[in-house]
Amino acid sequence: MHLALRLAERGRGLTSPNPMVGAVLVRQGRVVGQGFHHRFGRAHAEVEAIRAAGKTARGSVMYVTMEPCCFQGKTPPCTEAIIQAGIRRVTAATLDPNPRVRGRGMRRLSQAGIDASVGLLGLEAGQLNEAYFTYHRKGRPFMMLKVAVTLDGMLATKDGESRWITGKEARHKAMELRCQADAVLVGVNTVLNDDPLLTCRAVRGKKLFRVVLDSKLRIPLDSRLLGAKGPVLLFTANESRAKARKLEQKGAIVVKVARNRKGLLRWDRILRELYTRQILSVLIEGGALVASSAFEKGIVDKVYAFHAPKVLGPGKSLSFGMKPRRLGQAFVLERVRHTVLGSDVLTEGYVARRKKG
Repeated sequence: MHLALRLAERGRGLTSPNPMVGAVLVRQGRVVGQGFHHRFGRAHAEVEAIRAAGKTARGSVMYVTMEPCCFQGKTPPCTEAIIQAGIRRVTAATLDPNPRVRGRGMRRLSQAGIDASVGLLGLEAGQLNEAYFTYHRKGRPFMMLKVAVTLDGMLATKDGESRWITGKEARHKAMELRCQADAVLVGVNTVLNDDPLLTCRAVRGKKLFRVVLDSKLRIPLDSRLLGAKGPVLLFTANESRAKARKLEQKGAIVVKVARNRKGLLRWDRILRELYTRQILSVLIEGGALVASSAFEKGIVDKVYAFHAPKVLGPGKSLSFGMKPRRLGQAFVLERVRHTVLGSDVLTEGYVARRKKG
């Protein structure tokens, strides 16, 4: 199962809205076939492993990181391929949370006389596909926040300048994180200040949604991201259909959402729209107001904070626009890991959820 998990990891960033899955076939103590889900629309891991094993698949044991699918999608159901191959036992790390499966795959295998069990390395498999599980269990994307800050906690200068706070190694890692997500999200001020492409330049053929929160539709028509390949999703509260039509002619998708009492776009409406578009994971990249409002709303699941050995002085910090709070009310990260990247340090962790009451 450890091998199957390592195989599944190789599909990171390319399988959505499917999960990353790896499968290994063993017969008489020897690995006879292995495979993983390479890309959405391609053969699933189970089928890849069966093809690799050929005739030796009959009578073998399959270790797979997630319950085999049991419905016709882009590809035929894996359960039927397993039954036809004559596999005698299937051990899955975890059930599939997708309502179209959710235990039905394992029941189908059992009904066909195959010994089917679940739970081996289930925690590891769940973390591997944390975005997929969040999407199907909570009905929203898995939300990640990436920030680059100075030692005094600044994301940018007072004027919004932020290029570059960190060094090359940290920026390379940040690009990897972007390419692993389904969508990258920024506020319009980031577009106005930096004119970024927001593309994935590390993985060829990667479909990455570029999402911009732009309540007043201030985004310039000649913005570089509008000219680059890939879908652009603009959330706005602006009533101007004339500007919206011009942006749509540029290929952008303009979605109108309501504001909250602070005048900011409502995160619940944004997440609902992203969910309906089968976006499993979102990497929030900026700026300060977007990051702080996401924290205040409590929608951030995981944080990637790059710390640079620099002191900037007064500027825009991660707490920009947040209400003051006592130390006991601080947002806390758990399962924290630190990585040194050149002269910078990456801190990553999950936002601890406070217990009500």
